[in-house]
Amino acid sequence: MKSVVYTGIGAAFLTKEKIEALRDDLVEQGKISQDEGKQFVDELVKKTASIMDSLDLKISQIIEEKIKQLDIPTNADFADLRRQVEELQVALSKNPAT
Repeated sequence: MKSVVYTGIGAAFLTKEKIEALRDDLVEQGKISQDEGKQFVDELVKKTASIMDSLDLKISQIIEEKIKQLDIPTNADFADLRRQVEELQVALSKNPAT
């Protein structure tokens, strides 16, 4: 699911290599200095990572909401059922029906 969403919005995010290529072009054209270029790349990489983290969190929240809406059992639900079955097995072994 995440990869589909990332693919769909992938064009909005530049890879580090593309950011560096853009920096190199700007430095070559004399529009920014080498130091400004390094700062430019660092800021864009950090912003992109931050946006991706926020997006990842939002996607996870949406998926959790949809699972709840669809009433799909989670791993926690199955673990709880497993625990209940084990408790019943213990209770039955202590008090076998005659």
